[in-house]
Amino acid sequence: MAAFTVRVSDATSAKLDELAERLGRPRSEVAAGAIEEFVHRQAWQLAEIEAGLAEAEQGDFASDAEVAKVIAKYVKPDGRG
Repeated sequence: MAAFTVRVSDATSAKLDELAERLGRPRSEVAAGAIEEFVHRQAWQLAEIEAGLAEAEQGDFASDAEVAKVIAKYVKPDGRG
């Protein structure tokens, strides 16, 4: 397991301490979990963006009918969404 130093504002440090106390976990464990979650989410998001760009480069776009179907799921017939 790697260890390194991260600098955060005093306010963030205080919030981290409070969360760790409320969770009954060490501050380092809470911080490590937050970093792991961030890295996982960012990796997923970048992979999805890259996949979308690859589809677009191949000309793989949704048809007008497919787009209308998705919009219809979220927009009420009276137009108030």
